[in-house]
Amino acid sequence: MASTVTAAAVSKNFGAYQDAAVREPVIITKNGRPRTVLIAYEDYLRLAKRDRRVDLTTTLGDEDLAGIEASTMEPGLDHLNVELLNDKHAAD
Repeated sequence: MASTVTAAAVSKNFGAYQDAAVREPVIITKNGRPRTVLIAYEDYLRLAKRDRRVDLTTTLGDEDLAGIEASTMEPGLDHLNVELLNDKHAAD
């Protein structure tokens, strides 16, 4: 569970909220609306690592590959296929 506090309160007692953020996220509001979150460094590293996770296509199963092959582009996004259609980056 996260705690919520105003930016003014954080400004007046930053050290206490730093300590609190080690235990749970601290949501900081400005003008009554959530604006930023103070979190522990370890939590930040965990979240940053998850954003950069890469899966190898060689680990995909037959069902995953069939789903990818059967997928279609949403209408209006065909312009994203231009490089593929032009073979600009095709393997030699």
